[in-house]
Amino acid sequence: MNLFRALLTVSGFTLLSRVTGLARETLIARAFGASQYTDAFYVAFRIPNLLRRISAEGAFSQAFVPILAEFKNQKGHDATKALVDATSTVLAWALAILSLLGVVGATWVVFVVASGLRSDGQAFTLAVSMTRIMFPYIVFISLTSLASGVLNTYKNFSLPAFAPVLLNVAFIVAAVFVAPHMKVPVFALAWAVIAGGVAQFVVQLPGLKKIDMIPRIGLDPLKAIAHRGVKRVLAKMVPAMFAVSVAQISLIINTNIASHIGPGAVSWINYADRLMEFPTALLGVALGTILLPSLSKAHVDADAHEYSSLLDWGLRVTFLLAAPSAIALFFFAEPLTATLFHYGKFDGNAVVMVGRALAAYGIGLIGLILIKILAPGFYAKQDIKTPVKIGVFVLVITQLSNYVFVPIFAHAGLTLSVGLGACVNALCLFIGLRRRGIYMPSSGWTAFFVQMIGACLVLAGVMHWFAISFDWIGMHADPVRRMVLLAACLVLFAALYFGMLWLMGFKYAYFKRRVK
Repeated sequence: MNLFRALLTVSGFTLLSRVTGLARETLIARAFGASQYTDAFYVAFRIPNLLRRISAEGAFSQAFVPILAEFKNQKGHDATKALVDATSTVLAWALAILSLLGVVGATWVVFVVASGLRSDGQAFTLAVSMTRIMFPYIVFISLTSLASGVLNTYKNFSLPAFAPVLLNVAFIVAAVFVAPHMKVPVFALAWAVIAGGVAQFVVQLPGLKKIDMIPRIGLDPLKAIAHRGVKRVLAKMVPAMFAVSVAQISLIINTNIASHIGPGAVSWINYADRLMEFPTALLGVALGTILLPSLSKAHVDADAHEYSSLLDWGLRVTFLLAAPSAIALFFFAEPLTATLFHYGKFDGNAVVMVGRALAAYGIGLIGLILIKILAPGFYAKQDIKTPVKIGVFVLVITQLSNYVFVPIFAHAGLTLSVGLGACVNALCLFIGLRRRGIYMPSSGWTAFFVQMIGACLVLAGVMHWFAISFDWIGMHADPVRRMVLLAACLVLFAALYFGMLWLMGFKYAYFKRRVK
């Protein structure tokens, strides 16, 4: 398998997902702006989304994929299928019960996540109602995560990467066609979450059928939990859930703080999140997705050299593409925000506020992406405890940073703290991999950094000039001209960056790496 080709495949579908995601956010911004309605929706959506990251997409994948890879490589098809069936049974039953508890206790849950909404009774009530609608999403998206883990282990990256597009399509249909006909239009977005969750799971069934891995959910979860593979997955999931929970606890705290800053603050950060997640998904999530199965195989094969070289390849790709992305978020935040969101009820002040949060994210973007590459270095070896310890330390650092930065930068202080915390997290993970001899850097890193930094300095200067030389907010009356100008700028920036690297003798052939 060609790793770079696999990365392009995953990144291509992820790009489609992010483009449709930006379209959905643009439509939501145009229809609802940054208001009490969007604050209520984003708080409500964040709750099942957080639980999804804790219980399924995060902890589950980290624990399940390495063990699944071991079964596939050593025990054969029947044993692997039995593991998938037993795991899906336990996962579905546990999350169905969790969803029921979430629906019943929605008022308390919303208060914990965003107590500041209590000052606006309507926003709080809306958030509670939408939380009850959306909570079952965790069941469908968790089964989707299981299906994705299976398909990725079998080197099928296309369907899992495409699935998130369907959630965005559901949002777009709801915002354009359903919301105008509802008494409370924002409720259409809540129902879109459920529809998107179901669609993401269903679309992967053909791929699972092709490899005879469609999960069968049994009626006896106690029997399923007795499966030896499931016991190992659960044993790894407990510390993994804590590891992922640390980051999500920090996010909950930040959401609560934002809800006290003032109306619109939660939405400003959410819109900045969407733009920040564009490069983190294209690079971090995509690289982590294709590396984890290959790292797991190298671990099973006891091939330390292959393990280290895979990490080295992933880190170089990350720096190569994350550095210009970070510069774009920092120097080009306002043009990006204005072009994508400045329509309808999304006013100029909202552009400035989102731009500040996005620029702060730019400072820590490389750290946010590096975590996605470095953490699998531990997960593939079934070491969950080390990332847990690092995560607890980073949680403390992030919240101490909030204490310093929020009084100075308001909502942007929250995103700055998250980015700096991610950089500390990535540094600690890197040091841990090096001290244990898991990762041994190959030669050429010094020349690589010199070339990359040189190209980035030129890029930063050109981006800053374009950002200050045009009135991006003032072009609100001529959106087509603004879009064309932004597209031309992005093409120019890409050509300039990669052209500068080429002139300095950068070797692109290194990234054409193959694995078995």
